[in-house]
Amino acid sequence: MALHLNPVNVFPLPLPAPASLPAAVLWDMDGTIVDTEPYWMRAETELVAEFGGVWTQDDGMLLVGSGLWNSAAILQSRGVELTPNAIVARLTDRVQEQLAEHGIPWRPGSRELLQALKAAGVPTALVTMSVERMARQIIDLIDFPAFDVVIAGDMVANSKPHPDPYLVAADRLGVDPRLCIAIEDSVPGVASAVAAGTITIAVPHQIDLPESMSYTRWPTLVGRTLLDISALYQFSNPTDSADPVSPPAPTGFARNESAPLA
Repeated sequence: MALHLNPVNVFPLPLPAPASLPAAVLWDMDGTIVDTEPYWMRAETELVAEFGGVWTQDDGMLLVGSGLWNSAAILQSRGVELTPNAIVARLTDRVQEQLAEHGIPWRPGSRELLQALKAAGVPTALVTMSVERMARQIIDLIDFPAFDVVIAGDMVANSKPHPDPYLVAADRLGVDPRLCIAIEDSVPGVASAVAAGTITIAVPHQIDLPESMSYTRWPTLVGRTLLDISALYQFSNPTDSADPVSPPAPTGFARNESAPLA
């Protein structure tokens, strides 16, 4: 039997059977895999200041998880006298400069879980409302082949919270979105993933997420493993499990979980 080490308790655990794993895992980027929100906040603050305005932390929170062109409209309303395309380009350029200077600011636990999924052969997609060139820059900085598909904000007609980004990602992977797990950190992102029919994990970061029966809430990805992903998948899709007996709700996978597994 294949074994792997639990990073929390450090003892051998059996690897989940392929049939007990999701068809794919679809990842949000900003705030979920990487903590680029401070980079965006700095870029927004500098741009608004250039036009004589003031941009606060609360202002920045309004844009978390939103499509860049939606964000551009808000910045225009705060006095930024540029076209939406110019605003998106300026913000993206500034964030990319910071990435080039500082590298990838990984969110806790994200790299380890992503690497475990790839090692197990689970298809993955990056589903971000940042533009493709920035998504590609981050992918290029990762030291293993992390994603099979990239869906960026300038590649879809409708941004999050519309389901299109996740539906397109599942279609590109050739899988049913209902058999996929999506991992998100924002209200628009979670709404998009839920609307697409995915099994959604909400991992709050900058903004807390409301409790809902529509998704599973994990406070962090630290210590999460393939076994956690498998248990959630089997709980959400018992008829698709390799086990002919529908499994009970696993400990630590109730909706709106408030604490990580011990």
